Amino acid sequence: MDAAQCRKRHGILSPAVQPGGRTGQPGGDLTDAVSTPTPAPIIVTALFGRNDQGWFDAQRSAFFPPERNVLSAHCTLFHHLPPSAADELKHRLVQATRGVPAPDARVASLMSLGRGVAYRIDSPGLTAIRADLVAAFAGLLTPQDAGGWRPHVTIQNKVTPNVAKLLLDRLARDFRPRPVELTGLATWWYRGGPWESLSRHMFA
Repeated sequence: MDAAQCRKRHGILSPAVQPGGRTGQPGGDLTDAVSTPTPAPIIVTALFGRNDQGWFDAQRSAFFPPERNVLSAHCTLFHHLPPSAADELKHRLVQATRGVPAPDARVASLMSLGRGVAYRIDSPGLTAIRADLVAAFAGLLTPQDAGGWRPHVTIQNKVTPNVAKLLLDRLARDFRPRPVELTGLATWWYRGGPWESLSRHMFA
């Protein structure tokens, strides 16, 4: 289940803009972005290198229903953290990224979402970072975020199962695992519309 499905489950409206790709992936060591003062639920995502972000976005543009493709491709670590966690979350993400080499990652396989298709991301280092955050915020997590995590990038969703199966079979014919570059972690305010940048934390 991707971020949009989780927000629907918890009664949150779908965002109107994307968390990075179409508005530009961060290109430098940007550790903090200016944010508006009013708190809101927080989303946490991984940031990909520019080339990999472009590849994921091209896949999403090709296969996502156009009227529903309002986000760039993304890998969500947490779908809904309370605004009260903002300061502690920032502190822990700084510790997890500043001066730390980026974890290795790869597109490991295709994943069926039932009504869509995703690429499964394999990154033990990213999984370890998330596990530390789960332990730190255990009492604040939604059931979705507290459950098992399957890191992925959704490239198709909100279609019929038959359409999704056709794409899965088509992509599977030529699929090969490929490395991807992780450049950092990002947090976003979600207010029922656009995702507003809260902070970005870049690996060394």
